[in-house]
Amino acid sequence: MPSRRYRVRGVVQGVFYRSFTAEAAVRHGLAGFTRNLPDGTVEVVAQGPEAALTALRAELETGPPDSRVDGVDESVVEPSEAFTAFTIRG
Repeated sequence: MPSRRYRVRGVVQGVFYRSFTAEAAVRHGLAGFTRNLPDGTVEVVAQGPEAALTALRAELETGPPDSRVDGVDESVVEPSEAFTAFTIRG
C-alpha cells in the first residue's frame, strides 16, 4: 500500500489542524496518523491509494480556516507499522 509522510509548515498548531487532517484522511479512506512536532510543524503519515493521497495533499496545502500553510514537504515512506485507522497522536 502506498505511504507518504507529510510535514506541514506554517501556523498549524493550535488551530485544529490535526482534527482537520484526520477528518480529511478518513473521508479519503486513508489510514495512518497525524501529530504535532516540537518545532511547530505537523507530521502526517498516510497509507492508501495514490489518488486518495493526492487528494489529501491538496487539503493539507489549504488547511482549516484559522491556519496558514507555508509549505508541505512530502516523502515516500515504508511505515514501521500497518495502520488500520487514522488517528491523532499527542
